Amino acid sequence: MKSIILTFLFIATLPCCAAEQDKKPGSKKDKAKPDPQLTLQRIYGKPEFSSKGYSVKWLAPGQGYTRLVKSAETEKAKDIVQHNAKNGATNILVAASQLIPKGRTNALAISSYSFTKDLSRLLVYTNTKRVWRTNTRGDYWVLDLKNGRLRQLGGKDAKPSALMFAAFSPDGHKVAYVRERNLYVENLADGSIQALTAAKSRTEINGTFDWVYEEELGLRKGFVWSPDSRSIAYWQIDESGVKDMHMMDNITGFYPNVITFKYPKTGERNARGRVGVASLQSGETTWMKIPGDPRNHYIARMQWADNSRQLLVQQLNRLQNTNRVILASAWTGDVETVFTDRDDAWLEVRFGFTKWVNDGKQFTFVSERDGWRRVWLISRDGRSVKPITPVGIDVIQALAVDEEKKLLYFIASPKDPTQRFLHSVRFDGSDLKRVSPERSGSHSYSISPDAKWAVHTWSDFSNPSRLNFISLPDHKVVRRLERNRTLRKKLTKLDQPKSEFLRIDIGDGVELDAWRILPPNFNPKKKYPLLLYVYGEPAGQTVVDRWRGSGGMWNWMMAQRGYILMSIDNRGTPSPRGNAWRKIVYRKVGILAPKDQAAALKNVLKDSPFIDPKRIGIWGWSGGGSMTLNALFKYPDLYHTGVSIAPVPDQRLYDTIYQERYMGLPDDNKEGYKEGSAIHFAKNLKGNLLLVHGTADDNVHYQGMEKLVDQLIAHGKQFEMMAYPNRTHSIRERKGTTMHLRRLMTDYLTRNLPPGPR
Repeated sequence: MKSIILTFLFIATLPCCAAEQDKKPGSKKDKAKPDPQLTLQRIYGKPEFSSKGYSVKWLAPGQGYTRLVKSAETEKAKDIVQHNAKNGATNILVAASQLIPKGRTNALAISSYSFTKDLSRLLVYTNTKRVWRTNTRGDYWVLDLKNGRLRQLGGKDAKPSALMFAAFSPDGHKVAYVRERNLYVENLADGSIQALTAAKSRTEINGTFDWVYEEELGLRKGFVWSPDSRSIAYWQIDESGVKDMHMMDNITGFYPNVITFKYPKTGERNARGRVGVASLQSGETTWMKIPGDPRNHYIARMQWADNSRQLLVQQLNRLQNTNRVILASAWTGDVETVFTDRDDAWLEVRFGFTKWVNDGKQFTFVSERDGWRRVWLISRDGRSVKPITPVGIDVIQALAVDEEKKLLYFIASPKDPTQRFLHSVRFDGSDLKRVSPERSGSHSYSISPDAKWAVHTWSDFSNPSRLNFISLPDHKVVRRLERNRTLRKKLTKLDQPKSEFLRIDIGDGVELDAWRILPPNFNPKKKYPLLLYVYGEPAGQTVVDRWRGSGGMWNWMMAQRGYILMSIDNRGTPSPRGNAWRKIVYRKVGILAPKDQAAALKNVLKDSPFIDPKRIGIWGWSGGGSMTLNALFKYPDLYHTGVSIAPVPDQRLYDTIYQERYMGLPDDNKEGYKEGSAIHFAKNLKGNLLLVHGTADDNVHYQGMEKLVDQLIAHGKQFEMMAYPNRTHSIRERKGTTMHLRRLMTDYLTRNLPPGPR
């Protein structure tokens, strides 16, 4: 059998380009004949190839959904328009003119919003500020739709942009929010404000999270109203004893500004987390009596247990290979473990889907306990644990339940891990169906609360998104929402590269998924440089058949210039190929993955005489930046040029929750941490290396960059580097950054990995 098996072939409706020609769009020549070549200016300057989406906010069953629409009457403002799900009829639910505060002339700029269940009140989030990755601090206003009164929340003591995560009580009479690490409730009838917590120090956080809980467990809003609106369950994080991380801001003023925050690196002390229930009547908190050292366990999930008497809590141990699912009494704090999930490697809560069904008698739970990621149905007392989805099929994402029809909807792709399709199955595990059309590519859905309607988005590697409004379970198209026709037309005018999906046999029965992009006018008798895009860690899969936006356009531009581009998913990536595939890298992150990548590349070179083995490049970001370093340092005769963006050169420098999940504790896996960290192999560098990092990267710290640079210097290795001042992990802040970075990458590769056939 050939070591490369072609599984899909697409003719990309996309771009390409020779030397950079940043001519200004709109010239007479451009208008007369569209330019078939892509440039950085066309992709990142004034983007010509942006696709449109169609975001909705679902209301309660029977109320349809709402969208923000440009107001015809109020300048530079938006109305909130309600859409009837069945017939598409629209009405302006809230006009922009209703959102002009007294004494002002402009309507509030809406960042997000929510309604009470009866649509009598609107909560508007505006004037937002970024906290770490997202804008979670801002101002909140409430509009009473009955009397038209608009007022700001927080009281006279609240500073601008100081409130976080404001949420209506279920009865619609109150709003809870976090302000400066404390939890408050504001009565909408009289404006009175009740403080439910009083932080004793700057290390205490109530109702939200520290850096590592937010980043690695996906938790930001740290409180939940009880269904009866009489109490609030919330997290409290105590960061005392966690060591400080410092970043330097040299841009803002005349003197450097030191930014300090708590960050637990591998093997170091964690914050203490606990969950309590605050009674609005007494103002007192009842703490849940969850056993175990709170610094060496994580309360990874918490919700009300379909009533106002109990909480359902998920507690991970520090190794994250045991998840205790606990019922806790909101009144006494007493707890009972009803289910325990275990794994020989690690558990992932980010794929969780816990919904109460059958009048609160059972809840859904995602587990890999038998080798596949499946959805299970667990009784409230934990005595009955039955699978819903079948063995042999990985659930990529559980989306919704239809209680009336007893159906679960989930995304899976049993035959091809590069695809995404909607499936349904009954609660008893019967009647499994693929709901999405057979059309290859990626199908994604925003499903209504009653699971009767959905916004369906489809794209593939070569075609931008198409969005339809559909009914479920028949998947009938009710309305076409967005076709991206303008973009599609532009793409047809470009020189189009060819894209193909491959399977690469690396021996011992292991085949890796990959995609490859070939230049326009590809000549198999010539030799071309190869540029590999890599990630390769357990947090991400790169080989998925979907539209890739500006990053994909850059790929096609590079193909136009004469590069072959590839990406390969090694073992250990979160591909839907079974638990054993994903977790074979346990305690071996940075060790097995570059070995797989190198084996795949060798087979590609053997079977692809049109690839120049003397022009092999590799690049990646974050975990992909780390993989790039491991490739260059461990296989210096195979790879010749690399661009490593925001890497983790030394795994000991990364945070507890992520790195310990996949590697174990440093003291128990000293050899694994050393062998998986590229910094210990810097002496082997032979090729060209460009290092890129943001100095204000709170996630993967600039400290690691400097430690690696120090090692490269010590070993006499020449390289290039770019430090982006005051930029974070995304390296996108401040004027011109994205264009500058992409030009830096492109120019470096052009110089050190010459394009074109030979």
